[in-house]
Amino acid sequence: MELYVNTESNCDIPHPDVRERALEKGLFALEDRELIMLLLGSGTKGHPVNTLARQALDVITGVNPEDRIEKLLKITGMGPGKALSVAAALELGRRFNGHVLMKINTPLDLIPLVQHYTMQPQEHFLSISLNGAHEILQIRVVGVGTLNHSMIHPREIFVEAVKERACALILCHNHPSNTREPSPEDIETTKRLIDAGQIIGIRILDHIIVTKDNYFSFREENVLFT
Repeated sequence: MELYVNTESNCDIPHPDVRERALEKGLFALEDRELIMLLLGSGTKGHPVNTLARQALDVITGVNPEDRIEKLLKITGMGPGKALSVAAALELGRRFNGHVLMKINTPLDLIPLVQHYTMQPQEHFLSISLNGAHEILQIRVVGVGTLNHSMIHPREIFVEAVKERACALILCHNHPSNTREPSPEDIETTKRLIDAGQIIGIRILDHIIVTKDNYFSFREENVLFT
């Protein structure tokens, strides 16, 4: 139902041309293998970095995510440090870029994309911009507050959404206290942003509070939404 309508030695380094092209043209100009070469930084004795990168790419494209570290560690010359560097980069990419054009129908669709913010010691206030099909355009951190409170101004929420021609927004923030219920400030901030959105023409579909093991949806709980 849709609610929102090893031991490592510096034997070699990535070919200078790889680094130079990355600096000059950006990471988009590199092949997948070359990106992994940059992550590894160097090879190990008897195992050049380009060889390790090619084998690592075979693992990445051929196994499920939960098996990656185990399979990377089986590559001769790939120690724990290098294996974890590759796996960590992939996880960061998933967290920050795996959401593009993902359709959001209910809060549970969004929770996995923002759950990692519950590990932060401060409140992080997020703005999730959506197109007309309720597909994610971008997830942005628009404010970082103290342990219990973050101050958010409407312009910080809507300026990028207007540039992106967003049709709607979902607000989200974490509660480091691990309490799911909204504070009076959370309710007041949400009301103010709903009112601003109505003027601008960008709907606020929901405000979701995430904790380590739970969440609170303003829309599901009929707080400010009818």
